[in-house]
Parts: sequence; structure tokens; C-alpha cells
Amino acid sequence: MKKMLTETKSFKVKGISLLSVLVLLLIWTLLSTFKWVDPIFLPNPQSVWHSFISLIVEGYKGISLTTHVFTSLYRLLASLLIALVTAIPLGIICGYSKYILAIFDPIIEFYRPLPPLAYYALLVLWLGIDEGSKVALLFLSAFAPLFIATVASVQRVPKDRINGALTLGASKPNVFVHIILPSALPDIVTGLRTSIGITYATLVAAEMVAATSGIGWMVLDASKYMRSDIVFVGIIIMGLIAIFIDSVIRFYQRLAFSWVGK
Repeated sequence: MKKMLTETKSFKVKGISLLSVLVLLLIWTLLSTFKWVDPIFLPNPQSVWHSFISLIVEGYKGISLTTHVFTSLYRLLASLLIALVTAIPLGIICGYSKYILAIFDPIIEFYRPLPPLAYYALLVLWLGIDEGSKVALLFLSAFAPLFIATVASVQRVPKDRINGALTLGASKPNVFVHIILPSALPDIVTGLRTSIGITYATLVAAEMVAATSGIGWMVLDASKYMRSDIVFVGIIIMGLIAIFIDSVIRFYQRLAFSWVGK
């Protein structure tokens, strides 16, 4: 009975979400159809759809739409992978030892509040305008929030749990692997969601500043020629990709951490 009520509630929530999207689409259609907003600023859904089909067939500026999408995804995934293999291990160590945290904390806290584009000029000077500077920028954007979330999650692990394992004879490496990491992992994954959101926003900004391909570059270039239909296509594609990535992580959270909060 409880399971049935939960499924009914979940169905209602999804229905409300779908209804809100349909209402938004209806408002967009009415505003553009009756030209209450200039078509240059708000193209109608039909023209956006036709532009999407045209981009699939012809591409944009000699580059296929899939290439633009995969170029952006490559930059995003490469930087996130580097952040994962550096921020999480270092965050676990720093969360366990205040002395090691004292070494890295001032550095990360100094650059973390800075707008990414503020130091992007330096990265371009050092690494050029190719993929290296973009991946480095995205890595720095992803590293700080993931590191901070990892440190905080490790510090929240109950000391009794760690001391109990040590008392029973567990070595420190075993404590890290079997006690600290499993206990902190749910919060680390939540931090990863935040990190991806920040990195994704930075990706678009980076492509708008120094790039010749990618979804962000395509949107900026189309805006120069007042092609709002293409701009809308790019924005919608970026939004759908972000929703898909976040949905995958949320699905993993529900699958792996169903016990959290119970």
C-alpha cells in the first residue's frame, strides 16, 4: 500500500512538471504567433524547429551539429574526469587531516570566488586558445566545489565509526576504503552535481570567448547575425544535455543510496 502511494505521488509530481512545460510552450506560442514580441527577439516554435532540422542536415558554418555537441561534451567530460581523480582523493585526505587541509585550503579559497573568465586570459596566454586552456579552465571550475563537498562530507563522518574500526584492528588505508569513502560518497555525489552545473555554465562562457566550435560558440556567433532561431536551438540543446546529465546522476543516487534519509 505504501509503495502504491509513493508511486502515485511520483506520478503526480511528474504530471505537474509536464504541465508546467506545456504551459510555458503555450505561452511561447501565443506570444510569437500574435507577434506580441518582435520575432527577432522571440521566434515562433515552428521556425526554431525548422532551424533545428536545418542544422542537423547542413550543420553550422561548415561544421555539423553533432560535431558542435560532441566538442562541447569532450571539453566537459575531460575536465570532469581530471577533477574526479584529483579533487576526491585530495578532499578525502584533507577532510581526514586538518594539517594537510591547511596547506591547500588558502589556495582553493583564493581562486574559488574568482569569476572563471577573470583568469581565463592567463590560461590562454599560457596554454593557447586550443583545447588545453578550455579544459584547464573547466577543471578549475569543477575542482573547487567538488573538493569542498568531499572535505565537508569526510568531516561529517562520525568519529565513533572511525575509532571503532581502528580499535578492531583496521589499518588506516582500510578505514579510508571501507569506512570513510562509503560514508561520504552520497554527499560527494551531491557535490558532483553542483560541480557539473558550475562547469557546464563555465563551458558555455569559455566557448563564447575563444573557440571556433561548440554549442556556446554557435549561440554567440548566431546572435551576431540576429539569428534568434539558431540561438534558441542552441539554448534548448544545452538545457536538454544538462537535464540528461543531471538525470543520470540522480538515477544513480536513487539506485546506490536509497537508504539515505531513512
